[in-house]
Amino acid sequence: MNTECKTLKPVEDTGFQPINRAYNAVFRPNRLSLGLVVPIETYAKGPVPTLERHLERVQLAEALGFAAVWLRDVPFNVPSFGDAGQTYDPFVYLGLLAGQTQRIALGVASIILPLRHPAHVAKAATTVDVMSGGRLLLGVASGDRPEEYPALNRSFSDRGAAFRESFDYIRQMSQASPTFDNEFGHLTGGMDMLPKPTSGKLPLLITGGSQQAPEWIAQNGDGWMTYPRDTVMQARIIRDCADTG
Repeated sequence: MNTECKTLKPVEDTGFQPINRAYNAVFRPNRLSLGLVVPIETYAKGPVPTLERHLERVQLAEALGFAAVWLRDVPFNVPSFGDAGQTYDPFVYLGLLAGQTQRIALGVASIILPLRHPAHVAKAATTVDVMSGGRLLLGVASGDRPEEYPALNRSFSDRGAAFRESFDYIRQMSQASPTFDNEFGHLTGGMDMLPKPTSGKLPLLITGGSQQAPEWIAQNGDGWMTYPRDTVMQARIIRDCADTG
């Protein structure tokens, strides 16, 4: 074991702010939980998985005690990227999984907020949360595939600002009287969005930097997801995040 990793100490058991059933089960102080990224198969010969027996594999993961399964939001098969994800739309797929599983957390890592209208994200995500009994973990990101943006008439260079405004819109939709005024729309009262999250709030986990300052992520996100690195770099990132938080 690298000596730098040995310096990491367990955090004080102050608990996580409870949100929904999935969040409360997956995130516990000084406890490690394990999840799987679908399609739970290898596809080294090309960018597209077979998705054979995909539902059976998710159900097996639940039976074996894995804490969560994670889907990705990949609207286009970008040749230069070389990975089409699970190919299915994440929210449609989450609806299927919600009806075919009972305990496992259902996560998305992550919905690309600038490429979707936040009203649709909020409506779909809350529907999954309610239908699954509070088992949704909603990862969100600004996106890292420049080729997708012109296909949806969106600006890749402005995705950081769009991410923040979409994030705020989704947060507002959980409230009883949502109000907002940004590039995605204007609401000053008189309307509401249903259903509401099972616990009154969707767990929003921010992926990578999402073009935001670390302080913004610490203040606004319910969690942070990043890519695995070597142990020395991972230890440094954890320390930096602890200092920021």
